[in-house]
Amino acid sequence: MNRDHTIPPTLKAAVALAFAVVLLALAFGPLSDTLTALNGDRISTWVMAAGIWGPIVIVGLMTTAIVATPIPSAPIALAAGAAYGHTLGTVYVVLGAELGALAAFGLARFLGRDVLRQWFGDRVDAGWLGSQNVLTLTVFVSRLLPFVSFDIVSYAAGLSRLQFWRFGLATLAGIIPASFVLAHFGSEVVSGDTTRAAWAAIGLGALTLTPLVIISIRDWQRRGLPHD
Repeated sequence: MNRDHTIPPTLKAAVALAFAVVLLALAFGPLSDTLTALNGDRISTWVMAAGIWGPIVIVGLMTTAIVATPIPSAPIALAAGAAYGHTLGTVYVVLGAELGALAAFGLARFLGRDVLRQWFGDRVDAGWLGSQNVLTLTVFVSRLLPFVSFDIVSYAAGLSRLQFWRFGLATLAGIIPASFVLAHFGSEVVSGDTTRAAWAAIGLGALTLTPLVIISIRDWQRRGLPHD
């Protein structure tokens, strides 16, 4: 069944308008300067002031940071580690990031997938864009690379034919390592142990470089095969 007949265009337009209003409010409203200039100290203050509701603050901020791209997410992860240690801090960061990614994926799928199919037809799923395995692996690898936009990948995946559960699983598996390292780094910085904090920073760097090294080796091997 064509979903265009089951979802009224007016509903899509209303959701798109509401989403645009929220983004504009976050970008240009009274909270814009506060949100775009978030740092670990400010978030830690909010978390401490929230008391038992502190974890909800962390999860809510992380979710919002994923859906609303201008908000930085790294300071939230560092503050989570500083406030709750690397174990619970990682749990809260992963939960918030996963919820934000699923929300971004769902918005893109709901608002944009059918539009792309109307414009481009079957070409939108041509080649590797039509492979569930390739799309899943792409999402997973992108989650391991901190310099790849988490938000853009989530929205782009929603526009593809990638299944919802595959996206959620690939995202969950990919964000745990970086979330742990960031939360651990925040925890060690607060503890005052500069040596362990330095090792956490080295771990984050290794986590970033490892996928690039693997990809480079595979590309080098493929280029060398015809010459053997």
